[in-house]
Amino acid sequence: MSSWRTAGRYRHGGGAVPAAEGARVAAARHAPVVVDCALYDRGVRRPGEVALQEALDAAEAGEDSFVWIGLHEPLAEDLAELAAAFDLHPLAVEDAVEAHQRPKLERYDDTLFLVLKTIVYVEHDALTATSEVVDTGELMVFAGAKFVVVVRHGSAPPLTDLRRELEADPAMLAHGPAAVVHAITDRVVDDYLLVADKVENDFERLEVDVFAPRASNDAERIYQLKRELIEFKRAVLPLARPLEQLATGALPGDGTVFDAYLRDVADHLTQVRERLVGFDELLDSILSASLAAVTVQQNTDMRKIAAIAAILAAPTLIVGIYGMNFEHMPELKWSYGYPTVLVGMATVCTAMFRAFRRNGWL
Repeated sequence: MSSWRTAGRYRHGGGAVPAAEGARVAAARHAPVVVDCALYDRGVRRPGEVALQEALDAAEAGEDSFVWIGLHEPLAEDLAELAAAFDLHPLAVEDAVEAHQRPKLERYDDTLFLVLKTIVYVEHDALTATSEVVDTGELMVFAGAKFVVVVRHGSAPPLTDLRRELEADPAMLAHGPAAVVHAITDRVVDDYLLVADKVENDFERLEVDVFAPRASNDAERIYQLKRELIEFKRAVLPLARPLEQLATGALPGDGTVFDAYLRDVADHLTQVRERLVGFDELLDSILSASLAAVTVQQNTDMRKIAAIAAILAAPTLIVGIYGMNFEHMPELKWSYGYPTVLVGMATVCTAMFRAFRRNGWL
């Protein structure tokens, strides 16, 4: 197992240890593959750097020991050694490499394979027709009686803080891989709630814009937010079944102690799902209101145009009559005929303007 170290692709606690080839690979991928590799004995982390094979041997020898390994966007060859060491199923390894999986829970013999979608809120000054609101990443978790392997893809946030929180609570971490799986699922679902709060602010701002007195067409922004909401739902909705399975004794080892905790996580997920359904219904209502506002504005504009056309039609009619150039037309020889006609046209236009204004057309 020394190839993990000599290839320069191991990072412990955030500090990289690059070799010549490792530096080239890390530069191309922007981050080492192995983020952390730690051995825990009765919930306490063994100090210092621990080589993979040494950690595996110690975990197998100790009754209350396990290994927690974190990886970031590994290739197939990166997982080959771990797959052989932990007897990981080839289908699960393939999913962990390729990513783009929907949330699911699979069991291969004594190994649990859990796929979680993470959600990150993308900050933006204003919601536009091209604004990115949420970004999804993936966490793949392999869990057995003596190990946990976590694979991150995309925008999935690092689990460094979560690892430190668990290490600060050895009594919880002493439950082994089950404690890690529960903590990860709890963190992911809690992040859903935080992102839902921020997305709700976008809905409120959009709602204010739609019902503002000024004329606007927000259909493109509404559709963009709907697309982002669909991406959010694809991460959240399929997770209900895996959480239900985890809460009914699917965790490795003595995982039944977390059944109540996982039911609480499932309850939080239900809250997120209900909020997303509410967002969807609200967005449909906002879209309908926006289209209705556009239609009302168009009708108002058409009434104004019709009123103006009617006002202009009156003098046009009079001018047209007196422009026919017949020889025996009344008032043609009258010296006051021209000003009288002008006054008459002004009077008719003024009367029509007041009538339209009184009826709300102008």
